[in-house]
Amino acid sequence: MRRQHLIFDADDTLWENNIYFEEAFHQFCEYLGHSSMSPLEVRAVLDEIEIVNARVNGYGSRNFGQNLTVCFQRLAERDISDADLAAVRDFAYAILDKPIELIEGVADTVAELSARHELTLFTKGDPEEQRLKIDRSGLVCHFCHSAIVKEKNEPAYRELARERHFEAERTWMIGNSPKSDINPALAAGLNAIYVPHPRTWSLEHESIPNKHPRLLQVKAVRELREYF
Repeated sequence: MRRQHLIFDADDTLWENNIYFEEAFHQFCEYLGHSSMSPLEVRAVLDEIEIVNARVNGYGSRNFGQNLTVCFQRLAERDISDADLAAVRDFAYAILDKPIELIEGVADTVAELSARHELTLFTKGDPEEQRLKIDRSGLVCHFCHSAIVKEKNEPAYRELARERHFEAERTWMIGNSPKSDINPALAAGLNAIYVPHPRTWSLEHESIPNKHPRLLQVKAVRELREYF
């Protein structure tokens, strides 16, 4: 096969990520102890806060901590102390210390594909936090380039392709998020491979085309070796 440009998402494509945010949210709900709202209802309030704040502050554990404090201030049924706000932030900040758990098959697959194709790592979030995760993953040696952006949208993909001189017909975005990986890459004229993750963040959910000439779907990253 002619050498391809394979662009990999990071969080929940190469390693686990959202499970730690879900764990922090569960701790938050227990600490909040709301008398009438279910966790699902609390989550809906938090989602609204995150949608608004992400446009300004972006993503990452520290911003998640700020969103949790806003949610707590909005929903708490008791007087709020500085200790309360610190405890809520700490649920999110603890994510920074979580281990990097590579998804099954990722290490061998990335190593094999890097021998035949050009690999790029493309992620969004807090630059310092994402860079630390990339370094700790042990995968960086397999990637020719990595980029961290505030938002992965159509202009971001077009800019990445322009900067790296990627030919669209042999460039593939590989990821678990319809909103950040699949749909904007297709809109930018690139190919895309959808690798579903059962714990993908709800705000990353979108419908994807049932049939598209530039879209593939696999069950796991290791299946990429059958195509590349």
